[in-house]
Amino acid sequence: MAHLTANPAHMAKPSGYAHGIVAGQTVYLGGQTALDQDMNIVPGGIVEQFTQCFKNVLDTLAEAGGKPEDLVSVTIYLTDVDDYQKNGREIGRIWREMAGTNYPAMAGIGVTRLWQKEALIEIEGVAVLGS
Repeated sequence: MAHLTANPAHMAKPSGYAHGIVAGQTVYLGGQTALDQDMNIVPGGIVEQFTQCFKNVLDTLAEAGGKPEDLVSVTIYLTDVDDYQKNGREIGRIWREMAGTNYPAMAGIGVTRLWQKEALIEIEGVAVLGS
C-alpha cells in the first residue's frame, strides 16, 4: 500500500518535504513552525507562534482525515524553554480551545535554533486515525 501525503492547499507549499504522511491508520505530522501561507513566520512572541504552529499541525491532521483526539504523540521544540513556561497558562488555554483536553504523550525539547531563524517553536506529532 502506498503512503499518502497530506499537504493542505491553504498552507505554505512544501518543497523537499511533506506536511504529513498517512501510512495505514497512522499519520506522521512533519515539524511545523509558525509559517503562514506566504512562508513568513507570524509576528509576535511564543504565544502567537504556538497558535500558528499548532494550527498548522491540526490542519495537516484534518487533511489526513484526523481530528485532535487522534493525536498520540507530540514533540515541541523550543528555542527558549523559559519563555514557553512563562506563557504556559495561555498556551494551555489555546491548546484546550483548539484540541480539547485529551492530551497525547508529549515532550518539550530545548534547541539552539530552528530552520527559520525567527522561529521560536516547532511542533511535530503522530496520530492514529479513529483512535
